[in-house]
Amino acid sequence: MAQLPTLTQLELLAEFQVTPEDLENPDGDQFGIIERDGKKLFRYRAKDLRIYFEAINEGVLVHRVLNKNTFQDFLFRAKLPLAEDEALSQSKVFWELIKEGENAKRA
Repeated sequence: MAQLPTLTQLELLAEFQVTPEDLENPDGDQFGIIERDGKKLFRYRAKDLRIYFEAINEGVLVHRVLNKNTFQDFLFRAKLPLAEDEALSQSKVFWELIKEGENAKRA
């Protein structure tokens, strides 16, 4: 998120209002769930961006903020006959991207 322009960060944070109830009953429009090997990430749609985050005891941990076209282009090129969240949960590239972000925080 730090790589985004400051104004974009502020706009994104103003829109990214997540409650525990949202995570218990995600609506298909704003939220999605991506799961693999016991790891559960949430996807939040905010304008042209997608926020991929994990629910933790302290609140939420944002893993990635990506342009919406990133995954649409991926799905189009891969011609996957799945919904966006289901396709991502099965995508090795997506999980490598998440792991890369986790490792960067530790360095």
